[in-house]
Formats: sequence, C-alpha cells, structure tokens
Amino acid sequence: MVEIFHEEDGNLSILKDKTISIIGYGNQGRAQALNLRDSGLNIIIGNIEDDYKKIALKDDFSVFTIKEATEKSDILFLLLPDEILNEIFERDIKPKLKPKDAIVFASGYNIGFKLLKPPSDIDVMLIAPRMIGVGVRENFLKNTGFFSFIAIEQDVSGQAKEILLALAKGIGTLKKGAIMLTFRQEAELDLFNEQAFGPAFGRVLLTSIYTLIDAGYPPEAVLIEMYMSNEMSYTYRKMADVGLVKQVEFHSQTSQYGAMSRGIRFRTLPLKDKMKQILKEIQDGDFTEEWKKKITKLKFKMIKYFATKQKINKLEKEVRKNMKLKTYDLYEEAPTEEELLELKKISEELKLFEQYFE
Repeated sequence: MVEIFHEEDGNLSILKDKTISIIGYGNQGRAQALNLRDSGLNIIIGNIEDDYKKIALKDDFSVFTIKEATEKSDILFLLLPDEILNEIFERDIKPKLKPKDAIVFASGYNIGFKLLKPPSDIDVMLIAPRMIGVGVRENFLKNTGFFSFIAIEQDVSGQAKEILLALAKGIGTLKKGAIMLTFRQEAELDLFNEQAFGPAFGRVLLTSIYTLIDAGYPPEAVLIEMYMSNEMSYTYRKMADVGLVKQVEFHSQTSQYGAMSRGIRFRTLPLKDKMKQILKEIQDGDFTEEWKKKITKLKFKMIKYFATKQKINKLEKEVRKNMKLKTYDLYEEAPTEEELLELKKISEELKLFEQYFE
C-alpha cells in the first residue's frame, strides 16, 4: 500500500533547533524559503552573487555563499537545476557536510539514476512539489496546499521520516497530501510525463489545428478555439477538482454526447506501445546515458532550432499580430559550422526531427 501523508502527520517542533539552508533562491527556492520561514523555522540562504541573491536580501533573509550556508546548516534544500547540481555539490557542498546532516532534493533525477553520490553519513530525502514555484507560494498563502512526492534514500539519523514530514508540513504540501515513493520512481514519473504524454498531446493538438486550417477555417479562430482562449486550462482544473469523467458535467449535453460517442473511434490508436517503449528507455537508464553525452547537447540545440521553423510557430506569430497580442521571442540560434560538422555523426537521426517539425 502506498503511504500518503497529511497535515496531522508532520510535527514542526522537531525542527525548532535546526538551521535550514535553501541552496539556490530561484522560483522554487524563494517559494519554499518563504513558506518555511512563515511556518516558524530558522531559514538561511546559500546563493552565488547574482540577481537572486539581491531578491533574497530584499526578502530579509541572511544570505551566505553556498559553502558558508552548508557549514552553518543542519538541513539543506538543494534547489539548483539538475544540470549544474552535481558540480556545485562536489565542489562547494560535499566537503562542508557534517555527519548526520540532512540534504533535501526537489527532483529524484540525480539520486535516482546515481549521477550524484552523497556521503554515507547523512540523511538524504526528497520533497518534489507537483507545482511550479509561484504555485507553491500561492497555495501556501491560500492555505490549500499542493501535492508532492516525497522519498527517503538514506536514514542515518534514525529520524529521517519525522524530519521529512516536518519539512513537508513546513512548506505547506501536507495540507493537500504527500505520497511516499522512491527517488527513482519520482524521476521516472516526471520523465514519462515530459517524454510520452506531453509529445503525444502536442501531436494531437497540431493535427487538430492543421485539419481545421486545411478545411478553410481562419487561423485566428482555430487557434483561439484550440488553446488560446484558455478554455482547455479551465477543463484541466476541473479534472483535478472533481475527476476526469465527472468534469464533463460542466459542458453542454451536445458537447458531452459528441465527445463520448466519437471518443471511442480513437481507442485503437497505437499510443500505448510507443509510451511503453519510452517508459522502458527511462527505466533502463537509456535516456539518462543519452543525455549525459556531449553530442546530445548539440542534438538538443539542433532540435530546438528545428522547432522554431515549424509551421505552427510562423502561423501563431501571424495570428498574434492580427489579434494584437504580445509576441514572445523563441530560441532561434542556428548551430555553428563547427557544431554542424560534429552533428554529421547523427545526421540521419536529425533528418527525422526535421521531418517531424515540418
């Protein structure tokens, strides 16, 4: 049985003599620091010299270098991007950790796939909000909470679970609920959502748009109908509020009948096999190994460049202009000649991406 924890499961008093440092004062860092402080806990910030440090000082926190914050802390929230976390951890954090300190991650990726090796004499925990930083703060202030996945990788102190639940209560997630998983499970779920569901949904959306435009409907009307009106985001909120099926009651009878009677025609789409293959690549570590390679970073740059050239991007730019809506700049930096030479090693694979984004 999965363990699910709520407000009554956390006891903030066990943290009363602890100093908690937030390493990285970005979107999640700021939200979690403010929530923890408002819960009555002793919070300091570890950050480099940048604009985020200025914000932390303006928020009236004591701000130190990452090394100093590590030395002064009993518990560290490591809220840095995955791609730079390992380097900073090895250089600035690991040498300053003390036995029975605790470190808390917001993503299971580095620990779950064994990309980061913490010392064996500390507690290693996870609190992964299923919410962006601004939502973490907003839902704390509204006293409604937000869902999180939590995990324990190492329990050296013998109190890791109690500390974890107290911290979860402090940031406000227990008001909604926290589910105990493993680091690996959290990372796999997150990657699957990004690599399987997201792209499949995107392809359905694009196919719908092109079907309507090819049939002669004005692009402005099509894009507003399909996503620019925010109707879909409202539907998603109702799915979360009342349930995937029950939310249909918020739509007209005509809408309900049309969706249900025609929905069965899509049941035979070969989505599940593709999704199972993507999940297997994640579970086996194939994606992690691929992402670690230098050539993959170049491939990523090329894929993003292709994305800016696809038809929907040009179409939307024109629609936004006609509707007098703000246009946002998108990544359009072309690969250099040296990078293109390196990319020849995977040229056949890249042709597939070029075709995909046509």
